Amino acid sequence: MSKRFLLTLILGLVALSIVPFAATAQMEKPKIGFLPGVVDPFYQVMEIGVNEAVADFGLEVVTQYPQTWGPSVQTPILEAMIARGDLDYLITAPTDKEQMIAPLQSAVDAGIKVITVDTFLGDGDYVNGPVTFPLSYIGSDNVEGGRIAARALAEVLGGKGKVYVQNTNVGVSTTEQRGQGFIEGISEFPEMELVGMDYNLDDANTAVEQTAAKLQAVPDLAGIFGVNVFSAYGAGNAVKAAGLEGKVQVIAFDATKDAIQNLRDGVVSLVIAQKPHDMGYLAVAFAMADWRGVTSIPKHVTTGYAVIDINNVDDPEVARFIYQVPGQ
Repeated sequence: MSKRFLLTLILGLVALSIVPFAATAQMEKPKIGFLPGVVDPFYQVMEIGVNEAVADFGLEVVTQYPQTWGPSVQTPILEAMIARGDLDYLITAPTDKEQMIAPLQSAVDAGIKVITVDTFLGDGDYVNGPVTFPLSYIGSDNVEGGRIAARALAEVLGGKGKVYVQNTNVGVSTTEQRGQGFIEGISEFPEMELVGMDYNLDDANTAVEQTAAKLQAVPDLAGIFGVNVFSAYGAGNAVKAAGLEGKVQVIAFDATKDAIQNLRDGVVSLVIAQKPHDMGYLAVAFAMADWRGVTSIPKHVTTGYAVIDINNVDDPEVARFIYQVPGQ
């Protein structure tokens, strides 16, 4: 999704506004809060999208990063952002689909409208589901992402072999769905066997240790799916440390520079890139449209994937989806 398309979309939304432009030109502009899930390249690229949209619309953003993943870390930061008293919208990736409902409801009760990005609350259905207070949910179709990973791994392995999933945390909407989609995809291949799924609590070192243990326990392991940045990093590094490059195939979710290097080194067979920049940009644009009185903002937007392999990694139309973080 190009920036030109995004701007066209938002201009179209703003044109639907019930408030005349001449009046809104004099209105005070909203202040945006951005509270991602953790410090990693995915959310850093999302922040780039947020900042570009903020600049385009002449807004101000307050960004706070949790240093580790989890409601116990994210909630105090959220409470501090609410206590500021000057935020109109909050763009956030809830670190638990249930435990973050009450804290984010508190933000709404304080007059802050919530947009969730990447992860969602409840079941993600903000129209008919158990949680309806967020303005919108912008993210990937994660079940389909898991299926893409499973089918890609099956293709590389010739439709047979033992496979393993490196996951993150129980209760995280996106990674639960990727795991679900992977299991569904693998079930399409009778000669493939899922031999386990570990949860690394979003810690790359734990992911390395868990994967190394699995490689020892299952010497004929053929493939691994790493469901996010830390999981794919840990899986790839454990395979390299064991000297199993090319023998154990890794599918990496999230197109970090490490995942791309592992692709070039033959450790990773396929990298599934999300579009965090689009998520961040759209979230700010939706906030601005809502501020202007637009009533047709979609409750759920999926942003799609770019599937990167060794044959297209240098194609500019594909390479632009690699997570490029300035200074890294």
